[in-house]
Amino acid sequence: MKILVINCGSSSIKYQLINTKEKTTLCKGLVERIGAVTSIIRHEFAKEKPVKKSIALENHSAALSKIMELLMEADNEHLHDVSEIEAVGHRVVHGGELFKDSVLIDEDVESAIEQAFDIAPLHNPPNLQGIRAAKKLLPNVPHVAVFDTAFHHSIPQHAYLYAIPNRLYRRYKIRRYGFHGTSHYYVSREYFNVLGKKKMGSKLITCHLGNGGSITAIKDGNSYDTSMGFTPLEGLVMGTRSGDIDPSILFFLIEKEELSLANVHALLNKHSGLLGLSGYAGDMRDLLEEAEQGDRRCTEAVDVFCYRAKKYIGSYMAALNGGDALIFTGGIGENSAIIRRKIVENLSYLGLELDDKKNEKAKGFSAIHAIESKVEIYVIPTNEELVIAIDAAKIAIASQQTPWA
Repeated sequence: MKILVINCGSSSIKYQLINTKEKTTLCKGLVERIGAVTSIIRHEFAKEKPVKKSIALENHSAALSKIMELLMEADNEHLHDVSEIEAVGHRVVHGGELFKDSVLIDEDVESAIEQAFDIAPLHNPPNLQGIRAAKKLLPNVPHVAVFDTAFHHSIPQHAYLYAIPNRLYRRYKIRRYGFHGTSHYYVSREYFNVLGKKKMGSKLITCHLGNGGSITAIKDGNSYDTSMGFTPLEGLVMGTRSGDIDPSILFFLIEKEELSLANVHALLNKHSGLLGLSGYAGDMRDLLEEAEQGDRRCTEAVDVFCYRAKKYIGSYMAALNGGDALIFTGGIGENSAIIRRKIVENLSYLGLELDDKKNEKAKGFSAIHAIESKVEIYVIPTNEELVIAIDAAKIAIASQQTPWA
């Protein structure tokens, strides 16, 4: 099946056209700065150089219309008619407690996504915008929501409850939800499938490290605990997010700096993390370049990032009572040998021993542990879009069947 996968941000849309039978990406692209004076589109057919265009796109509807034009261009040998798109898979960040699996989108699902606006104000509104715009453009195909939080619904109560009055959980569903679930699910399944490992009895720790980052403890193939919480702000140091922080700091800053709640929200989400620590950049590639030149603050930012990840790995080894494998994925996890090395170093007491040569040469699905390592270490490239496409295809097929079929 040919499935269109859409991931809508507040001013951007990522998209891929995927053949789920062959598990291949036929074409993909990114629209940025939607609503600005000039928007930027990068569109790429399989095995060809990306095409970059500048154009004014007022809203997500206009952007999706332009995406459909690009998909239907004459030189796209993979798509000759819009009817060849058999379903649309939408990434939705927050499914709350309601959605434990991917679902066919109807009015009730749209309403539930809207009800989660309060707990995902940066993500769910544009996700829903994209869904409604896509349904107008492609009204005759199934639309499927795939939730970042779904994989983490297996987390036990003792791991997802916060130590606040229980009535607040009952009233507002304040609890650990976790995110990047689609990525953690994919790389864990790749580990099981490629290596022929069994889920039952397995203990994995998956590290999705990118501009946003999270670490998940996976027991028997199911999420057991994860670093992100009620929102994506909790946990690791990220590009611009603070990660874990003493809540009293917020009260202190509000008093000393006379900050509004909106200011505090922006401070922790947009001006902290690697950017805040370094005062230079939130991109790990830039920080590593400057650190190599001797920049002290960039070096400190890298060190804090790696130390925080190391602490989570240690705590999850304790929670799982050991581990079979540590898996790195995401933009940083897949591409930065030095970050992987700094995170794993001095964890030999937990049975983790890195092979430096394998780590430096790692490309694609790679084993990077030393022979004597008691815990295996892998780099496994993630493919969240493929998971979304496969789920959308399955649900689309099921939705077209009748009880009499």
